[in-house]
Amino acid sequence: MELIVLWDIDHTLIENAGVSKEIYAAAFTALAGKAPAGPARTEGRTDRLIMRDMFQRNGLVEPDWTATERALADAGEARFHALSQRGTALPGVREVLKEVSVSSSWVSSVLTGNIADNARVKVAAFGLDPLLDLSVGAYGADALQRPDLVAVARERAQRLRGAPDGVPVVLVGDTPRDVEAALSTGSEIIAVASGVHSPQELADAGAHTVLPDLTDTSRVLGILEALSAR
Repeated sequence: MELIVLWDIDHTLIENAGVSKEIYAAAFTALAGKAPAGPARTEGRTDRLIMRDMFQRNGLVEPDWTATERALADAGEARFHALSQRGTALPGVREVLKEVSVSSSWVSSVLTGNIADNARVKVAAFGLDPLLDLSVGAYGADALQRPDLVAVARERAQRLRGAPDGVPVVLVGDTPRDVEAALSTGSEIIAVASGVHSPQELADAGAHTVLPDLTDTSRVLGILEALSAR
């Protein structure tokens, strides 16, 4: 059976070691001409919301999104080396992505609050990009709210990969916002407690499947196979 698997990036696939917040700060500084008063608030928000919040908290008018996206992309590209040196792919990620990628009936991509350019930077920094079909992913410039990204990814999978109507979608992520995005769109969720949220917090958000991490490849594959067979 067919399946669309959409992976979150930060704290699900990779640990960015603070580089992500440095990207937001650098983009803000480039646009505002001064450093922000405090760090970006992320926790599963889209880049549109993160940057809007930064400008509002600093008492500034939000710039045109085109300029903001360009500033984010420039800041991300400039920190590719820093990310590759300071960050890491999380345990088990490479192995499970390899196994999922070889299934001819599954589409494996990303659903992330990052803009597309920075999503590519983050997975490419650790050589994960060949294991993901990034062209059908959904990114932080595609919608303001995370749940709306699910329809974007589904449409791209249908148009570019011929995924049929009604094919099951499963999100894999580490925050309550990932859980919300799945539940509010009729998608499945594998919550992973590899970020700042505990297994109990993820369960309280509504996730029925909560894993400590992605190290048990067989278990992850078994869950996905069961979902695809529904």
